[in-house]
Amino acid sequence: MPFTPSQRVRLNLAGLMIEGVTFHAAVTDAIATVIRKTSEDPPAYLVELLFSFKGLQQIEVPEARIRPV
Repeated sequence: MPFTPSQRVRLNLAGLMIEGVTFHAAVTDAIATVIRKTSEDPPAYLVELLFSFKGLQQIEVPEARIRPV
């Protein structure tokens, strides 16, 4: 299911390393807003986190780790 810009979503970031930041097992329900789709294969989205994690506000996340609110 594709996500649309401005859509509020929940992210499972557990175990991911993004821009040098490793997300621990407890980060399974982060809230974010979709900015845009960045890749078709594999599908990924640029999202803006509701709360900054170690200075990260916008991150790219695989579609499989995103679910609607």
